[in-house]
Amino acid sequence: MVVYLAKYVTVSAKIDEELRKKLSELGIKPSEIIKMALEKEVEERMKQNLYEKTEEASKIILKVGKDSWVKAIRESREQR
Repeated sequence: MVVYLAKYVTVSAKIDEELRKKLSELGIKPSEIIKMALEKEVEERMKQNLYEKTEEASKIILKVGKDSWVKAIRESREQR
């Protein structure tokens, strides 16, 4: 069995007293909300970065042209 131990760091956010009071009254743990929000934001940014890289790669692929790709694939197969 393999057990991975995650390292944690503390991240803080300043909120006004009224919001803190409402969170407390509603039994909401800010740390859980902050963690979920940060995870969601990271996921969204990673998707956006992947999309942008895909767009860049697509432009390069289109510049090369179909015939060059077919030729490269055939040559690659012949080398096997």
